Amino acid sequence: MKILSATFVKSSSKLSQCPPPDKPEFAFIGRSNVGKSSLINLLVGNRNLAKISSKPGKTQTINHFEVNGKWYLVDLPGYGFATVSQATRADWSKMMENYFLKRENLYCVFVLVDCRLEPQASDLDFINWLGNNNMPITLIFTKTDKLKNNQLAQSVSRFKKKLKEVWDELPIIIQSSTKTKKGKIEILEIIDEALRNK
Repeated sequence: MKILSATFVKSSSKLSQCPPPDKPEFAFIGRSNVGKSSLINLLVGNRNLAKISSKPGKTQTINHFEVNGKWYLVDLPGYGFATVSQATRADWSKMMENYFLKRENLYCVFVLVDCRLEPQASDLDFINWLGNNNMPITLIFTKTDKLKNNQLAQSVSRFKKKLKEVWDELPIIIQSSTKTKKGKIEILEIIDEALRNK
């Protein structure tokens, strides 16, 4: 897939404020500071599209970007250790639950996982919740350039082992790096295939 255009549409603090569900939608989410904004910018070829911050919890709304005039890329608030209040986290949780369960044009959820970390309960719980609600999922291991090949293989294997405690068939797994552009083609191919099969 060739990205010809990517434009910011709007930020929404609740589902009712989101754009009309008139285009296929692909959502990106992960723990705070997992490298989500950097990956989104890599995918669309615009380093300034999604706002990047070293401070966890920068994204606090549902952010829609229209790509090629045909589909939405959605940047969702991170979960995990964001430096926000419990009340704010509760609001996020309700907002995202509504989004995932009620957004009728959602084609796939890309869940980003930091490959450098041991399997995190927040990642596993969220992925299992999506699976229990029959959400189409692709897992993306980020920052793979930070590990040696054998370390990366061990990290992915540990995560798969934890998932297999719950999952009969694992989701698609992609390894990515915004530094080396690893994974970009594979992610766009998944989106392209979903659009062709709609």
